[in-house]
Amino acid sequence: MSSLSRELVFLILQFLDEEKFKETVHKLEQESGFFFNMKYFEDEVQNGNWDDVEKYLSGFTKVDDNRYSMKIFFEIRKQKYLEALDKHDRSKGVEILVKDLKVFASFNEELFKEITQLLTLENFRENEQLSKYGDTKSARAIMLVELKKLIEANPLFRDKLQFPNLKNSRLRTLINQSLNWQHQLCKNPRPNPDIKTLFVDHSCGQPNGARAPSPANNPLLGPLPKAGGFPPLGAHGPFQPAPGPVPTQLAGWMSNPPQVAHPSVSGSAIGLGGPSMPAALKHPRTPPMNPSLDFPTADSDHMSKRPRPMGMNEEVNLPINVLPSPFSGHGSHAQAFNAPDDLPKTVARTLNQGSSPMSMDFHPIQQTLLLVGTNVGDIGLWEVGSRDKLVLRNFKVWDLSACSMPMQAALVKDPCVSVNRVIWSPDGSLFGVAYSRHIVQIYSYHGGDDVRQHLEIDAHVGGVNDIAFSHPNKQLCVITCGDDKTIKVWDAATGAKQYTFEGHDAPVYSVCPHFKENIQFVFSTALDGKIKAWLYDNMGSRVDYEAPGRWCTTMAYSADGTRLFSCGTSKEGESHIVEWNESEGAVKRTYLGFRKRSLGVVQFDTTKNRFLAAGDDFAIKYWDMDNTQLLMSVDADGGLPASPRIRFNKDGALLAVSSNENGIKILANTDGLRLLRTFENLSYDAASRTPEAPKPAITAVAATATSAGLTERVPSIGSISGTVNNGDTKNLTDVKPRITEESNDKSKIWKLTELSESSQCRSLKLPENMRVTKISRLIYTNSGNAILALASNAIHLLWKWQRNEHNSSGKATASISPQLWQPSSGILMTNDVADMNPEESVSCFALSKNDSYVMSASGGKISLFNMMTFKTMTTFMAPPPAATFLAFHPQDNNIIAIGMDDSTIQIYNVRVDEVKSKLKGHSKKITGLAFSHVLKVLVSSGADSQICVWSSDGWEKQKAKYLQLPPGRTTAAQSDTRVQFHQDQIHFLLVHETQLAIYETSKLECVKQWVPSESSAPISHATFSCDSQLVYACFMDATVCVFTASHLRLRCRINPSVYLSPSVLSNLNVHPMVIAAHPQEPNQFALGLSDGVVHVFEPLESEGKWGVPPPAENGSTSNVAATSPARGSGSEQGQR
Repeated sequence: MSSLSRELVFLILQFLDEEKFKETVHKLEQESGFFFNMKYFEDEVQNGNWDDVEKYLSGFTKVDDNRYSMKIFFEIRKQKYLEALDKHDRSKGVEILVKDLKVFASFNEELFKEITQLLTLENFRENEQLSKYGDTKSARAIMLVELKKLIEANPLFRDKLQFPNLKNSRLRTLINQSLNWQHQLCKNPRPNPDIKTLFVDHSCGQPNGARAPSPANNPLLGPLPKAGGFPPLGAHGPFQPAPGPVPTQLAGWMSNPPQVAHPSVSGSAIGLGGPSMPAALKHPRTPPMNPSLDFPTADSDHMSKRPRPMGMNEEVNLPINVLPSPFSGHGSHAQAFNAPDDLPKTVARTLNQGSSPMSMDFHPIQQTLLLVGTNVGDIGLWEVGSRDKLVLRNFKVWDLSACSMPMQAALVKDPCVSVNRVIWSPDGSLFGVAYSRHIVQIYSYHGGDDVRQHLEIDAHVGGVNDIAFSHPNKQLCVITCGDDKTIKVWDAATGAKQYTFEGHDAPVYSVCPHFKENIQFVFSTALDGKIKAWLYDNMGSRVDYEAPGRWCTTMAYSADGTRLFSCGTSKEGESHIVEWNESEGAVKRTYLGFRKRSLGVVQFDTTKNRFLAAGDDFAIKYWDMDNTQLLMSVDADGGLPASPRIRFNKDGALLAVSSNENGIKILANTDGLRLLRTFENLSYDAASRTPEAPKPAITAVAATATSAGLTERVPSIGSISGTVNNGDTKNLTDVKPRITEESNDKSKIWKLTELSESSQCRSLKLPENMRVTKISRLIYTNSGNAILALASNAIHLLWKWQRNEHNSSGKATASISPQLWQPSSGILMTNDVADMNPEESVSCFALSKNDSYVMSASGGKISLFNMMTFKTMTTFMAPPPAATFLAFHPQDNNIIAIGMDDSTIQIYNVRVDEVKSKLKGHSKKITGLAFSHVLKVLVSSGADSQICVWSSDGWEKQKAKYLQLPPGRTTAAQSDTRVQFHQDQIHFLLVHETQLAIYETSKLECVKQWVPSESSAPISHATFSCDSQLVYACFMDATVCVFTASHLRLRCRINPSVYLSPSVLSNLNVHPMVIAAHPQEPNQFALGLSDGVVHVFEPLESEGKWGVPPPAENGSTSNVAATSPARGSGSEQGQR
């Protein structure tokens, strides 16, 4: 086949693709073998259409062409075989083995035998090489990565993986050129040529007067559409008159317009062009005459020098598209900001809606009135200046009997309803609410808190995804779109349906009504990424275009209506904001700065004809419309969700932003702050309504409480007295408030630092998950920018802090709220719980050194999770026995020590899925494990109060010792004992409900011990600070104590009133379950409570540390080794 014939195939492929002949496109790709469509191939593999996959491949290669081809076919057939076995369809497996896989036996007989033996296994994952095989979807994805590499390396696919870079509708362009030249060469050219067919050359009839102008030079001819914008080729006979004018801005978007005719005098382009444009008719030019029947050299020269329509190829000499510019540049910014400083960045108000905001809209006239719709169907109306919640309406169907049967059935099946969109009418007299179930409700607004029911419309089958107001024919209408793939237009006064626009192939996600040149139209976007445009005429879509991202897309115009933007997020989390060239239907510019994988669907808004804003990456991002680079990012003092919902008021002085814990933050610029101050002391009906107090700012202490009335939870000053093994017993009843001056000078009287009020330290309550009732395990990630918790119901929670201008390090802090993070998939890391109640099981987890995965168990199998995706990588070791403690080997992440509830410790190799050793020495469940890479030992502790030391080389037991309880103390039969190595890797901290102790490992000798007084609450947990200079301990009465680690002496006590609210303090069952220390900040720790809440603590910045160290023993506080060992345990007095 000649090169031109080959190129013709590419032009036909482009044409078929633009005309949506999808099956024919791929058939031609395969039969010609010119272009391998990797996207189509990937889709077919992911869908498991194996026959179509092989048939498509056959157009490019055969099994035995080369080693790459052989490997490609083998991987596909192997996957098909494994999927059959996974479904336990052995007959299908045998068929695939014989028909598809046997061909490879001659090349590798051993491999074929091994594949055959899989038939004998109950689960093919019992084969070591297939033990990590996940589910079908993930296995196909992994295989695809390998297949793409093989295809790219295969010489048979060379030059077939890239489609030529063609202008849109190149074949149509060539046909149009041909028709233009045919008419120029016509003996009797007419001004209104009647082209009925492409099957023969064009020729006009006999002359009927003066010669007609050359169509090729006629500027009245319509522009060539840029997205396949021709009527169907199958339209025979004369074109019919157009039903009405089409706005200039839609002309370039036309890909499926109604059939249109040439006007009787001056017409649109000869051939397959789009309809004539009103703007072009306003600027007629006198075209040159066709001088002769011969080839017109002069005119050809003239045409070659003319400016070309934008976006067309050089050789396309078609008429100029004389259109008004849709964008006049910087000069049009009559109300432009002077500087980015005028952007709303300051958090001026923090409101609590009570449920999570889904959509917000400011009143178009009263610009401090904010309308809010939430995830439980509530509608709120706020006066943000005075912080008054004027209206709160819970979702209710006004007239259930008038609703369709599908809707009634849906509400009975699941009564949960969310608001998808709220919006004011242009004059603010009405507002509309689109719900996730079938209906829209229209309210009328009469000022203040006077909101009345106006219309309830059963609009769509399924969810109503968007709602807007418009004024076609000078009549206010409501436009809705929904899951039933339609757009509908309703009379806003009566609720009567006026139009239904059908043509989308997927649920319609958003609508954007607009008008230009007195022509009203509506853009719509669907979940397949298609953008369509509609006139109010029921004549079908004028646009069929694809939005960047091809999923959830919204569109919006600048305030002056001259510039069109869209914002979309793909299913993979890639987000795009672009500006469109309306005259061409093409992307004009793409704005940069989004997170690589957005965590949710990004929302955006425009303001002042100059700026764009979007909620992304736990912040608000701003762009100048004329600059694709990110202008700035604002985190609103933290506490924002991954993709916050945002809305400017009309003047752009205020920006409403959804925040965590059902909050709304109002950001303001200078004008906005002035506007809010105007309303600050005003209140609608203030005498009868108590204004709702705003939520505290995120940077403030989350739970403030005074010590008044909290005596039942706050221990007496002397309730914790410390018995240290040197015999010093301190009664602390005379302790005064903190001393801010640190001194070890014994001439000065040292006093314990006592904290009882929230203002005395920085504490932060992390965003809650309502499904969690108790925190069982807690740890900071090794990077220090996140906290991971495991709840008693087997769910993991991850809080992440973001790097921004308020937190340049991106590390965890009590000053800025983190995000309770989830991947875009929305899945949770949830442990296997078998048939057990997880609340009654022992929870445990361990984090890999690079934070990439976590190993965890809650009474069932041990799960290995990917920390980035939350996906379960594998599960293993089904109970019994059940895992009770996990620890990674410090030198090899593939080696894990697993403590069991049957008192054994199993040394497990993840890579080979094998238990290397089983250690026996305890008599009850294992409650603690810690490795020392210096001593090469593993220390274990159990509910039997025994400590054992094991060699990590041969796993033999080296020493064992029982914990001695203080005299007169009793403990629960299954009391936990925890161990943690000191930074020196020689000493370890032992934590028991009756004591804290420091042990020297080689001799297993207690060198320091602290025992609470008999009247004190038991110790619930304790940990070293990251530098091992402090020990943080929490107690069952919710007190937290900070010790100097070198001699285990108390230096600071934090009473429960510091961080628990009065209502929580009254609940004696709420107490810390676990405490964790920051890996880089020695003065930061976190508490996990029995009510499912996590708090982070840091000293005041002015203090910098927790209290003052008590006087040193023998003048030394530097390290553990400098202290003297105890001569006994329990209450025996040590000697100096």
